[in-house]
Amino acid sequence: MTALGGVEMGALAARTRALAVLRVRSRALAVALLPAAAAVILLVGGSTGHLVGGGWDVLRWVVSVLALLVLLAAAGVALVVARAEPAMTPTVTVPEESAPELYRMVRDLADRLDVPAPSAIALTPDCDSWLEDRTHPLHGPPPVDRDDDGLPGLGDPARRRSAVAAPVLVIGSPFLWWMRVGELRAVLAPVVAGTGPSAHPDIAAARRFIRGLDAAVAVASAGRRDPLSRAACAGLGWVSRLLLRSCRRHATEMERGVAAAAAERAQAVDYGLRIVAQEQVGLAYAGWDRLLTRVALPAWRMGRWPSRLDVGVVAALTELSRRDRLAEGFASRLGERPACDLLEEPGVVDEAVSLLAARLFHGGPAETRPDWSPVGWEDYPEEVVDRSWRTDAARLHRVLDTLGVRRTGAGTAPGTDGPTLARVLDHLTTPDPDPASALAPPTVTDADADPAPGTHSASGTTPTGAQAPHADHATPHPAYADHDAPANDSDDLAGPVARRGAPDASGDVQAPHGDHAAPHPPYGDHAAPPPPRADHHGTPADDEDDDDLAGTTARGAALAAGLSAQLAREEARERPVGAGLPSSPPGPGAGTGPDAALWDDRALPLLPLQPPRTGREILTAHITAMVCCAAMDTVGAAPGLDWLDGPALLLDGARTADLAPSVLSLVETGDPGPLRAWMTELGIRPEKPVRLV
Repeated sequence: MTALGGVEMGALAARTRALAVLRVRSRALAVALLPAAAAVILLVGGSTGHLVGGGWDVLRWVVSVLALLVLLAAAGVALVVARAEPAMTPTVTVPEESAPELYRMVRDLADRLDVPAPSAIALTPDCDSWLEDRTHPLHGPPPVDRDDDGLPGLGDPARRRSAVAAPVLVIGSPFLWWMRVGELRAVLAPVVAGTGPSAHPDIAAARRFIRGLDAAVAVASAGRRDPLSRAACAGLGWVSRLLLRSCRRHATEMERGVAAAAAERAQAVDYGLRIVAQEQVGLAYAGWDRLLTRVALPAWRMGRWPSRLDVGVVAALTELSRRDRLAEGFASRLGERPACDLLEEPGVVDEAVSLLAARLFHGGPAETRPDWSPVGWEDYPEEVVDRSWRTDAARLHRVLDTLGVRRTGAGTAPGTDGPTLARVLDHLTTPDPDPASALAPPTVTDADADPAPGTHSASGTTPTGAQAPHADHATPHPAYADHDAPANDSDDLAGPVARRGAPDASGDVQAPHGDHAAPHPPYGDHAAPPPPRADHHGTPADDEDDDDLAGTTARGAALAAGLSAQLAREEARERPVGAGLPSSPPGPGAGTGPDAALWDDRALPLLPLQPPRTGREILTAHITAMVCCAAMDTVGAAPGLDWLDGPALLLDGARTADLAPSVLSLVETGDPGPLRAWMTELGIRPEKPVRLV
């Protein structure tokens, strides 16, 4: 779009749409006042002797009562819209004294763009950057006089630009650690340019109205117990949704105009560098996602949270650059000054962001405690990888005890009853006595569900399948009792926190809602929150679980069902690791600003990383853990950390070949041949007992 008289066309379009939103508000007010106006006319007509008679008297009373009820309802809705707290993204505030150079860079960028500087800077554990308005209407600045007949634009004097408090600049923490200073400035240019439209009184008023309606819908959706409150919430929700539907198209076009105006204004600042920097944005997305899902998630499940996630993303992206021939030039950038140097204490900020990431993506507690402690990268292999493998292997043998599987496997020395890999292999490869049982694994009775360690089931036969036991009564073997059950994920309650903007061909971030100044989900989404999904380790839906285990053997299906049930029970004991705790600043270095509270702890994790694991995946992971334990205890293998793939098994300092196909062959077909060949090649002895936690 081209400029008209120094004003971007996008800004003019945004203001036009903002006025349309405000007209919806005015019409709603007019509708609320219409019965009152009719009552005034009837009352005045009666007092002047024009509208007299019994019929007019009845009509006067009816209309007056109706007008009073409508005014009370409208006042209640307006009060809720004005006072309801809008949704706010959880972030870590960066005070100016802890990052003076970063603030100086952002203000210099705002001066070059001729827009107001952001009021504050905050970090989010995500690969995105946006503007967020955190000024509650009750604490907004006083109104200023302005000429409604003119067309004030983004380049007006500072008096007009400062009529509305500038929003907060939220920066993705991976950008600070991976990008260089110049690249970060180029990427932030179109974001900072959005403070200009945010300062326009009409656009700011329209956004406040939209956020208030969205917050009112959230209040109405919360519901109440007593009938009167439920009726009031139903009415509030209906009115708020109706107004949101009326404003939705205008609000969307307004945000598009704001984004277009910001992108156009930012073209004059570091345009060429911004195109190059967008390549780093895409790389950061890939590395950050792999770091969270492959590296951080296993630690969170063990009750540990990596305290240097942003340092880890640099290592992961460097490794990705080394492996990918298309990214060979990226590693040479590491000689330039990283953007995290703009922080006075990057380590403290990284720790705070890492704790917040664990809270958002996993649902962990808001502070360190005995069952939720930080872990450094140097301790990750021993504290997370080794412990998680041995914990999973212990759970596998405990479920085998529950199923009544004998402890001695083929080739095991007499008198040996310790946990061995041979026991697992023999159980999964023993032919099924009844092939038809694979279609529907039989249930386990109370007498068979929890046999004593080292004994068979009450019937004297080894069961071929089982449903989830009713209770966890099994007494684990002392040698491998799982005393340190990991803290598993809490319920997956999907809830969008921040919309992501996708870079266009020119390198500008074009988001569906412009500069992200409005932190709420798409308008009206609070009215119908997504249903909670099954937890990461919990039992999935019956039909999905049956489909997943349909191709496995009967014993594999029974073992998977037992492991899923055991994980569900452990999670029930541990859950919720973070729910019910009061909101508090995310960690050291967090400010005391508005992001220290005002977000709901009951809906954690807000951004779940992965869907629930299926029974097949759970069984595969446990068998893999048992194989790794056998390798560590018999051939001297060691746990390791791969920055892109997570836990790794190291032999003589080198990563072993992938054993996933061999394990899948055992799980799906009951064929141990590929896995035995893999172990024979490395010298792993499955008949030797292994050490478990």
